[in-house]
Amino acid sequence: MHRSRTALAITIAFFGAWTRGDDWPQWMGPKRDNVWREEGIAAGFPAGGPRVLWRTPIKGGYAGPAVAGGRVFVTDYVTDADVKVANFERKQSTGTERVLCLDEATGKEIWKHEYPVTYTIAYPAGPRCTPTVHGDRVSTLGAEGDLYCFEAATGKVVWSRDLKKDYATKAALWGWASHPLVDGDRLVCVVGTDVAHAAAFDLKTGKEVWRTGSAPEQGYVPPSIIEAAGVRQLVLAKPDAVYAVEPETGKLLWETPYNADNGSIIMTPVRVGDHLYIGGYQGKNLLLKLKADVPGVDVVWRNKPKQGISAVNVQPIAADGLVYGFHESGELRAMRIPEGDFAWKGGGPLGERPPGSGTAFITKQGDTEKGDRYFLFTETGDLVIARFTPTGYEELARAHLLEPTNVAFGREVVWCAPAYANKSIVVRNDTEIIRVSLAE
Repeated sequence: MHRSRTALAITIAFFGAWTRGDDWPQWMGPKRDNVWREEGIAAGFPAGGPRVLWRTPIKGGYAGPAVAGGRVFVTDYVTDADVKVANFERKQSTGTERVLCLDEATGKEIWKHEYPVTYTIAYPAGPRCTPTVHGDRVSTLGAEGDLYCFEAATGKVVWSRDLKKDYATKAALWGWASHPLVDGDRLVCVVGTDVAHAAAFDLKTGKEVWRTGSAPEQGYVPPSIIEAAGVRQLVLAKPDAVYAVEPETGKLLWETPYNADNGSIIMTPVRVGDHLYIGGYQGKNLLLKLKADVPGVDVVWRNKPKQGISAVNVQPIAADGLVYGFHESGELRAMRIPEGDFAWKGGGPLGERPPGSGTAFITKQGDTEKGDRYFLFTETGDLVIARFTPTGYEELARAHLLEPTNVAFGREVVWCAPAYANKSIVVRNDTEIIRVSLAE
């Protein structure tokens, strides 16, 4: 069908805006590393807290927003069912997943797409995956495996996939939670189990380019790309192994056994020098050393007692030759690599006695080599500015942004990663999404 001149102009205008460089177009930001590189960011908060630029109603979900081209993209779940049921209980409910596009300046709705869905998962509040903006397209992945690619300017569906149907599988206990990755003209996605663990799709058509692996369950680890031994390697993890494939073909490069209770491996492996670290539930940790001559790894240690970081909701971050992250106990740790012991540990922004699975999403602010300042959005709805160094944690400022609207382990929480773009934070709970100025 011939596209109207108006629609074409909108698309061109959107693409031009998207290239500005101050956006947060995917999970963990522009470079997928949880580093916010903008300058002119506030060092503290004014009396009464930072200025809220807008508030927009929203429904349930854990999916963080993406910000690109003057727009905010986010997903949610509309249902009459009680979704404040958590932990390890699968509970069926019916409702509607929505993809919302909002104006970044005002919070007003530009377009939305909605589709019916039946949830069969635990923690059924809503979708988990941050939308991924790529050029003039945006892709979303729902909690039950509904994969969509839209025109970002108009909301027109370019293509879609039903991963449960296409890969003869069901949702993992906590649903599809592995944020898809754009690599060139491909969208890489964790898809299933026996038929394939991961697949790459043509961004223009949605046609499968390649598939790879098999697994007892999808797992929750987002794919990532590293370079080692002179080649690009797409690193994936499933409930029984960590492995790498060629990003262009899906051909296996290496694989090593690994497991965690209930398939609970959630974090993307973190690279420190020539080491890769991954930590799963109940102390199941693994440190690998990348081979320098050929693609491959050697196991440095596995399931090292009383060491490592078993990440649950929060992606750890590498800096200062350390890995900073929240352990499943809620404790903030600074882990040495390759030793696996700690430069320091404590409650950090969660207090002296942090709760189990305590959550505060970590984002480094400023240059990756020089900065030691971090923004942490906590499960209580607070935004904390802190300093991380090899010698300790120092809290610099705190402001309350949102009320916790969901429940986990008997306490009220908000478990939604924020986006940082254009000197602001955009963050949501299960009732509203807000944009707050963090300009200097």
